[in-house]
Amino acid sequence: MIEGSIVALVTPMHADGAIDWKRLDELVEWHIEAGTDSIVPVGTTGESPTVTPAEHCDIIARVIDVAGKRVPVIAGTGANSTQEAIELTEAAKAAGADACLLVTPYYNKPTQEGLYLHHKAIADAVALPQVLYNVPGRTACDMLPETVARIAELDLVIGIKEATGDVNRTLKILELCGTKLVVYSGDDATAVDLMLNGARGTISVTANVVPDKMAAVCAAAVTGDAEKARSLNEPLMGLHTGLFLEANPIPVKWALAEMGKIERGIRLPLTELSEQYRDAVREALRIAGAIN
Repeated sequence: MIEGSIVALVTPMHADGAIDWKRLDELVEWHIEAGTDSIVPVGTTGESPTVTPAEHCDIIARVIDVAGKRVPVIAGTGANSTQEAIELTEAAKAAGADACLLVTPYYNKPTQEGLYLHHKAIADAVALPQVLYNVPGRTACDMLPETVARIAELDLVIGIKEATGDVNRTLKILELCGTKLVVYSGDDATAVDLMLNGARGTISVTANVVPDKMAAVCAAAVTGDAEKARSLNEPLMGLHTGLFLEANPIPVKWALAEMGKIERGIRLPLTELSEQYRDAVREALRIAGAIN
């Protein structure tokens, strides 16, 4: 079982938007050394909407190669076209991914039946474990708990990243799915509460900047040590909120650049963090111990 601190990895870019492969390699090594339990390349935080299909597959393959089986890699392969999601998932399997992360199809607003058939089609086409990803605030598509339970009957569906931040909703999914599905938080601010209520980890934006600290928080939370998990999490709360002051991954890429981990590259239509939010993100980084 993949559990603990799972980083939703940024895609480093040069100032002109070209992918910075050297920095990508360095980030993967940093995460492994810091205790990150698993890596998710090319999800929302990895700017999947703006990389080309070829780049998307190349990033997945590069992360898998650098990780070298030291940690599991859950490849972001979601798309709002079922056929495109199948093709990306096929490429991830060929590259050696341990699982794939499939965001609910965005913009075209499928029905609950459409969501089931989407995941069934991918499972029928590619023998790679699937982690569902529900983030209705970004996709305008909400996968209901009853639909999650239905999809969980598919043999290759192993988990869900539930990013609504609603603990009661997570409890409903756990009740309906039992041991058929591993639940991961997709909301850093409520991740500890979700883990203490049965989630097995978090697919985290905050882990990009404080991987060691998020690993420690998750280790405590998944073993039920509420006091320790909350104590370790408290200095990170500013990051959990500050890294979402503008659309992800704008703040986290800016924060990593402040830390000297990446250049300030980001692709349009995303832009660099607005001046008005920079002091707040800097202060959150200081409180968390990421910068002096």
